Amino acid sequence: MGGAVSAGEDNDELIDNLKEAQYIRTELVEQAFRAIDRADYYLEEFKDNAYKDLAWKHGNIHLSAPCIYSEVMEALDLQPGLSFLNLGSGTGYLSSMVGLILGPFGVNHGVELHSDVIEYAKQKLDFFIKTSDSFDKFEFCEPSFVIGNCLEISPDCTQYDRVYCGAGVQKEHEDYMKSLLKVGGILVMPLEEKLTKITRTGPSAWETKKILAVSFAPLIQPNHTDSGKSRLVHLPPVAVRSLQDLARIAIRGTIKKIIHQEAMSRAGNGLKSPARFKRRRLRRRRMETIVFLDKEVFASRISSPSDDNNNSEDMDEERPEEEETKPSELKPEPPVNFLREKVLSLPLPDPLKYYLLYYREK
Repeated sequence: MGGAVSAGEDNDELIDNLKEAQYIRTELVEQAFRAIDRADYYLEEFKDNAYKDLAWKHGNIHLSAPCIYSEVMEALDLQPGLSFLNLGSGTGYLSSMVGLILGPFGVNHGVELHSDVIEYAKQKLDFFIKTSDSFDKFEFCEPSFVIGNCLEISPDCTQYDRVYCGAGVQKEHEDYMKSLLKVGGILVMPLEEKLTKITRTGPSAWETKKILAVSFAPLIQPNHTDSGKSRLVHLPPVAVRSLQDLARIAIRGTIKKIIHQEAMSRAGNGLKSPARFKRRRLRRRRMETIVFLDKEVFASRISSPSDDNNNSEDMDEERPEEEETKPSELKPEPPVNFLREKVLSLPLPDPLKYYLLYYREK
């Protein structure tokens, strides 16, 4: 059995495969997927499977297959400044990718049933913020997670621009899910074994689109207390950022613009970029069969011998764009965090520098 696309050797190759198979179709979604290494959300002993297009489950911890997350991210049509609610937020992998697109003025909330999974998600979020090379390339909308059953959200909660549910929704709960959505908002959820996109076009008007055949484990029904009352889930309030926080966002944005201008100036002076290598291109086939794996369904792409013969030219190994330079002679340089270097060079007290860098370790 296999997933919808070939496995990758690393996160970038997995994303290349998802792009070529048309699961990732927009630049914003591609940037978010490349910025967060999927393997970082696996337990150490299972990381060998991180770049396969397969779901992973260990106890209460669960990650959907990359092709599923790709379709979800594309269907949500995310934009900076929107509000997002993740029902069944799990490891926080999806919420963190969404946060990269929402930016500093978005809202990013998650509801998770299991307390151990929330603790796991917070650990992974903290690791990403403190150590990821990608963090300083974005202005991040940090997700907030609360524990509870997503079918028991307090009726006085705010509505959201985008909502995703990561468990199978029964038909009887469809209207409840729709009630969480603002007019103009988008809801993506597994409904009647189809990943479904619902757009709220008016107070009582909806557009529905079926995206992909899937099979998720169903939502867990609320377990009422002995008194018969439900445990209402209260989502975090939408708070206004402090003046100090806004100043940090503005300063970081200004420094990034300066760095970009300096880079453009260097390029204008004719400084030569190192030779780049073309990635191996593998032609993908259209959906021909369905593969079942751990309560989820994936579209598997299969090829025929004739296809392989006709497309042998698509299987070329990587070749440098500059043929005269041998790959063995090019040593990749370690990535440089120009934002960090620029901040540390400023004539400011160290505590202020560290604040501007979110107290990151590197």
